[in-house]
Amino acid sequence: MKGVLLVNLGSPDSPTPKDVKPYLDEFLMDERVIDAPKWLRTILVRGIILQTRPKKSAEAYAKIWWEEGSPLVVISERFSNKLKGETEMPVALGMRYGTMSIKNAMQELKDKGVDDVLLVPLYPHYAMSSFETVVVKVLEEQEASFPEMKITTLPAFYKHPEFIKALAESIKDGLKDFDYDHILFSYHGIPERHIRKSDPTRFHCKIDGSCCNVNSVAHNTCYRHQVYDTTKMVKAYLGLQEEQISTSFQSRLAGDPWLKPYTDYEFERLAKEGKKKLAVITPAFVSDCLETLEEIAMEGKHQFMEAGGEDYKHIPCMNDNEVWVKVMAKWVNDWQATDKLDVAPST
Repeated sequence: MKGVLLVNLGSPDSPTPKDVKPYLDEFLMDERVIDAPKWLRTILVRGIILQTRPKKSAEAYAKIWWEEGSPLVVISERFSNKLKGETEMPVALGMRYGTMSIKNAMQELKDKGVDDVLLVPLYPHYAMSSFETVVVKVLEEQEASFPEMKITTLPAFYKHPEFIKALAESIKDGLKDFDYDHILFSYHGIPERHIRKSDPTRFHCKIDGSCCNVNSVAHNTCYRHQVYDTTKMVKAYLGLQEEQISTSFQSRLAGDPWLKPYTDYEFERLAKEGKKKLAVITPAFVSDCLETLEEIAMEGKHQFMEAGGEDYKHIPCMNDNEVWVKVMAKWVNDWQATDKLDVAPST
C-alpha cells in the first residue's frame, strides 16, 4: 500500500527554556546543520550555545506562540489534514527535530499497512541542513526499524511551474492592500561552505554570481542557484521589474561567511536608498515559523523602520492555503497512479 510522509522542521513542545533546550540540542548537534567534527560541535553546542541560547530562544518563541501551540506544527497539521481530504492514501506528518518524530510518523503509516512511501520534505530548495538531513534521517529510520518500506523522495520543487504559480498567487494576495515600492525575497541563510560541500563536481560552485548562470548538474543540489531561480520565476509570473525586487539571506550565525547579501543589511540599505514601503516574503519556507514570524515579521519591521522606512509588510507563507494543498495533492496522486514524479530536476 502507498502512503505519504510529510516532514517539516519541528518545534519545541513549549516556549520555555526547559523544552527549548533539548530541541536546540537535537537541532544544533545535527552534523548537517553545524558541520564541524563531533568533538568540536559538542563543545560549541553543549559547552557554549546551550548555556545561554535556550532562554533567548524561548523568549522569541513566546512572542509568536499560538493558543493551539507552535505555529509551525499547527500549520503543518492543518496542511496535512487538508491533504488527507484530497487523496485516498494515508498521510502522516513528522518533524525532523522534536518529539513529533519521523519514526512515529513512519510507524503510523506502517500500522495502516503502508509499505511504499512518498517522502515529502516540506522545503522547496535543496540544502544539506534542511532537505538533505530529512532524507538521511528517514533512510536511517527505515534501515533501523522499517526495512520493508520502500522510500521515494519528492525532489526539491523550487522551480516547478505549479509551485511557482501557487507561491506567486499567494504573494499577489498579500500585496493587495499594500502600496509597496520594493519587494524583498528573504531566504534562509546557510554557510558558503555548505554550497561547496553540496557540489558533486567539486569545482563548479564558486559563489561569485556567475556559476549559477552556467548550466551544471551542481544546480540540483545548489541552494543558492535554486533560490535565485525561484525569485526569477516569481518575478516573471508577477510581471515585476528588476528594480522592484531584491534577494537576501537571513538568520546567519557568527563565524564563517554565509550567503550574502544579509537581510538585516538590506533593510538598512533599502531604507537609506529611499525604499520606504517594503514588502518581505520568505519563500524558503512553505509554513510560517519562528524565523518568519519573529525574525522577519517583528524584528525585521523594527530594523527597517529604525533605518528610515515608513511602512512594512511581511507576506505570510503559503501555509495551508487551498491552492498549495491542491498542488501537493496533484503531485502525490500522480505518483500514486503512475509511480512517477514530474517534479524531478531537469538539469
